[in-house]
Amino acid sequence: MSKILLVEDDSTIILGLKYLFEQEGFLYDIAQEKKEAIKLLNKNEYDLALLDVFLPDGDGFEICKYIKKSYNMFVIFLTARDEENDVVYGFDVGADDYIIKPFRNRELISRINNVLKRSSKQKILSCSNIKIDTVSGRVYKDETEVKLTKLEYTILLNLFSNQNVLITREKLLNDIWDIAGNFVNDNTLTVYIKRIREKIGDNGKIIQTVRGIGYRIGDKNENIR
Repeated sequence: MSKILLVEDDSTIILGLKYLFEQEGFLYDIAQEKKEAIKLLNKNEYDLALLDVFLPDGDGFEICKYIKKSYNMFVIFLTARDEENDVVYGFDVGADDYIIKPFRNRELISRINNVLKRSSKQKILSCSNIKIDTVSGRVYKDETEVKLTKLEYTILLNLFSNQNVLITREKLLNDIWDIAGNFVNDNTLTVYIKRIREKIGDNGKIIQTVRGIGYRIGDKNENIR
């Protein structure tokens, strides 16, 4: 069941969309301000954000940029801003669709579903501004490719596929062994983690070390060595 974050300050539109979402079986949270939206994004997981542009404390473009930098989810703008420059800018900051108010309910639901269908084809894993394209096997920091060896890529992919989950050193060693075709010891794993951190620069801090156990990927700073 898909979960939507609705960011909208018009109470009439909120009421109508709540009914529509419930009829379609969507889970949802609602934020009426930018600040509230950011708090919800940091506490919950969503498949899609439906954003108004005009907000009391900011605009939806800023939220979209934040989402695309920090999360792997879809964004649709639902706004009265219909100037060509606004539409183009919406797509430039990462929107997956741009819908002009007033809108037709069935069309909105159809376009939401069309965007959500892409999730089965989406093969991008991300944390902070590090992204892994699992189709091409490439890693990017912002839009710049980070060159990793096959083993370094395997380690990072393993961690990114299990974000905020503790992965033991034993499991990582087993995965490396399978790829390399020969034995890799514990010290070698430490060296590889160090190299990965160096290659992704400051963002290496997202690889958290839990002493004596293993590693995990996440944005929080506790347990980082």
